[in-house]
Amino acid sequence: MQSDATRLLQNLFEQAVATADPMNCLAAHLPPPPKGRLIVIGAGKASARMAEAVERHYDQPLEGLVITRYGYSRPTQQIEIVEAAHPVPDQAGVDATRRILNLVDNLTPDDLVLALISGGGSSLLCAPRDGLSLAQKQQINKDLLASGAPISQMNVVRRHLSQVKGGKLAAACAPAQVLGLIISDVPGDDVAVIASGPTVPQPPSANSVSDILERWGIDPAPFAQFSVDPDQDFEALKDKVSNKVVAAPSQSLAAAKTVAEQVGCDVLMLGDDLEGEARELGAAHAHKALEIAANRAATQKPLLILSGGECTVTRTGNGVGGPNAEYALAALIALNGNPRITLLAADTDGVDGAAEVAGAFVLPDSLQRATDLGCAPQDYLQRNDAHHFFEALGDQFITGPTLTNVNDFRAILIE
Repeated sequence: MQSDATRLLQNLFEQAVATADPMNCLAAHLPPPPKGRLIVIGAGKASARMAEAVERHYDQPLEGLVITRYGYSRPTQQIEIVEAAHPVPDQAGVDATRRILNLVDNLTPDDLVLALISGGGSSLLCAPRDGLSLAQKQQINKDLLASGAPISQMNVVRRHLSQVKGGKLAAACAPAQVLGLIISDVPGDDVAVIASGPTVPQPPSANSVSDILERWGIDPAPFAQFSVDPDQDFEALKDKVSNKVVAAPSQSLAAAKTVAEQVGCDVLMLGDDLEGEARELGAAHAHKALEIAANRAATQKPLLILSGGECTVTRTGNGVGGPNAEYALAALIALNGNPRITLLAADTDGVDGAAEVAGAFVLPDSLQRATDLGCAPQDYLQRNDAHHFFEALGDQFITGPTLTNVNDFRAILIE
């Protein structure tokens, strides 16, 4: 049964997600209808829900196609929803991306393209550069995901290897106007990083593909010919392309903070843009919570520690896990069954890593129940198997598709 503490943490997560729901945040950013055609394209875990919000807003004909993750579709009427694979691209994503490029061909200056972009778009919007196979793209994605590289570095590689990322999708829409409406899932809300910036014209990166791959222990040889982006003339796009962030992690955490304060908690915000190795961050936050608990009288108001961002996992084992579950498992070990502390770590898109699990709770009795079951948490952590650990305890947090994506949500309650 849920405790009052776990109910509170779940309610705060749900508030964070509701704040970033496209049905609640998108309409205020939609422009008036254009003189010409209104074309809607996009990709990401939130793109189908964004398309649904667009259709609700406009009462004129529109057309379009967006790509979302399998299981994340919505019942739209005019905008076609195509499902494809995430976090490793597949042929469905390649075919749908080709159809988007065909859709935006031969537009006019009177036309407007709304590009609905959210996290997951780097995988879903897939158009390998000439000479690069889908199999190669799939392998490099797998290698990057296992390497522990931060999302900003991963997306530099993805941009170099793509015909649509790094502003190239916007270039394909010329001479139409392009408005990118973006839900941020990256620390710092850099629109050039979110989904690898398909509507954000970018100059050649100082970091080549080869440099990044070598740094993260991946053989760069198969990608040597793609180490530098081809020259692009983005100057003409300056007055044709604009981008707006319509939902961001900071807004969702602020909403959760307000709710926590309304129910009588003090709140400590650690930031919405934290990065690093998941197990290291989990242990560090647990030690901070222990220090606070040791110096905070039980008669004081409960204290909630909130943070967001995007952890990474350097995969060395063969288990099933994700950054939030690994963060929670490392925190569980460090907390050592403290009776005053409850924790939730979850991804706001409902998918932690590649598993259909949002994250996990750590309860005061989680460690004891693990011991009773014969589950050694350090062994599970060693093999990156956090999801199976919390599954055995019944402490997984499963939400299903949330239809948005503003990165990790981490909450630690000290009572």
